[in-house]
Amino acid sequence: MGYVQVAVRSLQSQGFTVTLRNLGIPTAVIGRDFQTLGQQYGRTIEGNFIDQEMPFVLGNSTVVTVFAGGNDVNVITAALGGGAGGGDPNGYIDAQVRAFGADYAALLAGIRRLAPSARIVAVNVPNMAGLPYLAGASIDQRRAAQRASVGMTTTVVNPLVGQGVVVVDSMCDARSYQPSNYYSDGLHPNDSGYAFIASEVLRAMTTSSYPTPQSSCGGMTIVQ
Repeated sequence: MGYVQVAVRSLQSQGFTVTLRNLGIPTAVIGRDFQTLGQQYGRTIEGNFIDQEMPFVLGNSTVVTVFAGGNDVNVITAALGGGAGGGDPNGYIDAQVRAFGADYAALLAGIRRLAPSARIVAVNVPNMAGLPYLAGASIDQRRAAQRASVGMTTTVVNPLVGQGVVVVDSMCDARSYQPSNYYSDGLHPNDSGYAFIASEVLRAMTTSSYPTPQSSCGGMTIVQ
């Protein structure tokens, strides 16, 4: 019932012929740098998009979807909790956001090299500070998660619209923050959560005038 499988079944029900290659890896982050950083601070990370996913994109792909950033935000907050950043946590977060941007550019370049005709649909990063799993976290952790999430979305993913990428705006979608859309861990979407993501990804796949992401919204300032 993940968003990929739900989207595929919906396309098939509409008469499309679909060949699916699902390259998602649980716990994966965008690049080797985030994988190494996360493992340094005790997080289980089984792979990364650039090394273990992107090389296997089918050359005749017509659509490629990318939903990256959530695990990377958790790596950043884990590193901060372990003492990274010293006396300048905001500077550390911003540097990691820039690293995420460099990795994202490398990921897209690889996808376009392998599948030059594919329509790329990217889901931006929701404000992780607003997800149920951080409801009981310290204010510092929530602020860090918000700064990283908003930075990734506004400086890395949303600007990709100008490069021909279709961006699904999960940051500014109120459904991203409804506890009823998550499993008991408060982090992973449940069936209803994946259903709304799939519905937006489908619109982005099949609509020529899909709306661009908002430049500001309440989802960007959940933690004050």
